[in-house]
Amino acid sequence: MLTWKRYTNPDVTRAFANIVWLGLERLTQIAVAIAISGLLARYFGPDVFGKWQYANTLLLVLAPLTWVCGAEILVPTIVRRPAAELGTVLGSAFALRLSVSVAALLVTWAAIAANRTVHFTDPLVGTMLAGLAVTMLFREPVVGVINAWLQSMTYSKPQLLTSMTTAVLKAVLVWLLVRAAAPAGSFGWLWALEAAAIGAVLVVYYMKRHGGTLGWHVERPLVRHFASAGTVFWIGLICMYLFLKLDRLMLERAISFADLGRYSAAQQLNENWITLALMLAQTIAPAFVYRVDDATRLRRNMWRLAALTFAVMAGGALVLDLLAGFIIRHVFGPAYEGAIGIFRWAVWLSIPAGIEAIGNLVVLKYQAKFVLLSKWLLALAVAFGVNLFAIPRAGAYGALIGLAAGYLAAASVNLYYIRLKLGS
Repeated sequence: MLTWKRYTNPDVTRAFANIVWLGLERLTQIAVAIAISGLLARYFGPDVFGKWQYANTLLLVLAPLTWVCGAEILVPTIVRRPAAELGTVLGSAFALRLSVSVAALLVTWAAIAANRTVHFTDPLVGTMLAGLAVTMLFREPVVGVINAWLQSMTYSKPQLLTSMTTAVLKAVLVWLLVRAAAPAGSFGWLWALEAAAIGAVLVVYYMKRHGGTLGWHVERPLVRHFASAGTVFWIGLICMYLFLKLDRLMLERAISFADLGRYSAAQQLNENWITLALMLAQTIAPAFVYRVDDATRLRRNMWRLAALTFAVMAGGALVLDLLAGFIIRHVFGPAYEGAIGIFRWAVWLSIPAGIEAIGNLVVLKYQAKFVLLSKWLLALAVAFGVNLFAIPRAGAYGALIGLAAGYLAAASVNLYYIRLKLGS
């Protein structure tokens, strides 16, 4: 029998509030990202905007290198260890992540310096990346560690509220720099400033909760444990992000930066749509997948979730396809007319992306790390092979074919694992 007491359970109330704040933060980030992209696209023009998007692509390929000792390792460790050891756990994770992040930043800056003589890519891309890369010093070492502590309490509000506030402030600063006609290479430092501000606020919040001191300590055996535990998941995530950005990495060598800017404009809108839609999967996963142990019931839930995801993604893609011209012209301006056709095709990628994300829930439920790694290695290899053939013949549309093939390969691995784990 359902009672009011059941709904006033503090754990349920805390989890629900956390989900609400997560949803608000995601919606805010998506709205701000679209607004900033539209503003910069009009200010830079397609050529420079293409270089800006390529610099961001390089950052998103480099950033997973700093994700050593992910939340799937750190959060359970915080929960299992006594409260008195919290400072040791967080301090050890911070030391590991900071050392990796510093190394990644130094290698990035060294590559940017080498680019001035070797010319791997346009020098402006390196100038933009120099500022963007500094975010690696704050995102995982500081923000990621404190956020893991907040997640262990099912209380992410401080981090999410800070993230929303700084995102809005960053949008205002971008607008001010545009009004001041600032050079394109200076904008990346705003992203570094945002990451530093979030980190500073969270450090202050943590210290207030712990008597005004940080109290972090490094325990070498724990650092070694964090470095080895979760390595397979870490490599799998690196492969996943490389797959997601492979289209832009390979297109940079095949088309002009102006065309890359138009392609990236279409893809950024599409990726925001996919992110918004996949919040549904993240929200319902605990109740319908993670907490279900009966194989028959779980298999039935997976089919229903897949059908729901297909309906949501297909319906959304149809609407976005019909409104593609209106959306591109109003967000990016008339100079991005060439992005309309790309966007109309790209939105349909949300269907295989959504189906793959639903199937991935079972992989995560059973912590099948080698399945995760194999899946994204296969997707990366398939997309690379298809891109080699399709991009020279179809340009940007060839990259969309490569993404579709990669998503289908990943979804096929999920399906095989589900059939193996749950039966047919």
